[in-house]
Amino acid sequence: MSLCLGRMSKFKEIELSRVKLYPFSMGERKVKVEDFSHRYTPGEDFNRFLDSLPHILKAKELLEFVDLLLRAHQKGRTVIFMIGAHLIKCGLSPLLIDLMEEGVITGMATNGAGVIHDLEIALWGATSEDVEIGLKDGSFGMCLQTGEYINKALEEGREENLGFGEAIGKKLGELNPPYRKQSIFWVAHRLNIPFTVHVAVGTDVIHQHPSTKGEIIGEASLRDFRIFSQMLTSLQGGVVVNFGSAVILPEVFLKGLNLVRNLGKRVDDFTTANFDMYPLYRPQKNVVERPHNLGGRGFSFVGHHEIMLPLLVGAIKAKLKR
Repeated sequence: MSLCLGRMSKFKEIELSRVKLYPFSMGERKVKVEDFSHRYTPGEDFNRFLDSLPHILKAKELLEFVDLLLRAHQKGRTVIFMIGAHLIKCGLSPLLIDLMEEGVITGMATNGAGVIHDLEIALWGATSEDVEIGLKDGSFGMCLQTGEYINKALEEGREENLGFGEAIGKKLGELNPPYRKQSIFWVAHRLNIPFTVHVAVGTDVIHQHPSTKGEIIGEASLRDFRIFSQMLTSLQGGVVVNFGSAVILPEVFLKGLNLVRNLGKRVDDFTTANFDMYPLYRPQKNVVERPHNLGGRGFSFVGHHEIMLPLLVGAIKAKLKR
């Protein structure tokens, strides 16, 4: 094969003879050796593990967020955890209960499914049906007792003008179920921590039950929105964490914040964080970005709940001891 010597591309290349080069000392670098991770020896204090993380990107942000949360706690500020029901299904309730008993969490919020899983765990020590199996014959979500206990609690709570979450906590307190120490609602009731429930009608299995009354659910959930909004009146200098709610709680938070500002309350310097398995539009906008149009800071972390919450709680507890 012969080479075609002397041929030139018909396209012109950029001329590099006048390119300016600079010494290393003139440029700022974002990554430095002192920010690198350190070796961690198993058995060492958990703070040593935290110190071993690289002070770069999300590892750095996580430590910054934990410091801001602890600063709020130490100053007696409001710290609210909004959680999706998946956290309860993943067996993470004991970690949230730990933070409640430590006095770190001052308020909680969840959706209607969170009530179902928490109540079933408290009463029977098990939850989470196999949806695909139950869907075949229409038995999914048709557990008689689950609907009866929740609806009865709401009917009794209505007579006392209780919100959804308080009615559930009160009923569990009366029932004194065998697995109560694993129940966030039971513990919240015992500690007098507000735990609000925000329901989208038609999304929860008990909405299929004949005993369910929309007017009672709506009234109780609306009262909880007002209780939640009252929690936000003291958010200045505090923290809101959204863990695993893709739509409902980010929307509730944004409307509650707007309501509080509409009433003339100063809420402009606080911290938010969103933890979820995927980056999602509504939590990013309504929790991380939009609330800080007047100040404060928002964080976003991506990872599985069963890994991220133990890591977060472990960091909080370790730094509390320090």
